[in-house]
Amino acid sequence: MYLNKVFIFGNLTRDPELRSLPSGIQVASFTIATNRVWKNKSGEKQESTEYHNVVVFGRQAETSAQYLKKGSSALIDGRLQTRSWEQDGQKKYRTEIIADRVQFGPRTGGGGSAPPESEEKTDVKKKEDVIEYPEEEINPDDIPF
Repeated sequence: MYLNKVFIFGNLTRDPELRSLPSGIQVASFTIATNRVWKNKSGEKQESTEYHNVVVFGRQAETSAQYLKKGSSALIDGRLQTRSWEQDGQKKYRTEIIADRVQFGPRTGGGGSAPPESEEKTDVKKKEDVIEYPEEEINPDDIPF
């Protein structure tokens, strides 16, 4: 059995670039950075960053280009694919993650948050949330269960 599966979670290093194939299918490409932190033998903190090229097709390409931007976090579920081409007499290679699914991470910077409520609306809301109990006493013998 063979398996080609990739899961990465990181931040976009640039805004997604949306293009169309001659067939009309939308293609988005972007780069995601992932960090790795560890301690070396002497106990000093070490850090390295890897950059991953991601390609998304179809409707997910459109939504990725619409909602993701540089600095956004995303979880990518996909597969690795290496393509090659000839340029200036040299053979070039590029390994990419072909995304099967893109999940957007939490938004930062206050985007999409609701505007602050006015005091008038807050007072009405507080009045609605208050439960008013009847003033009469409830006899436990009157409860049917």
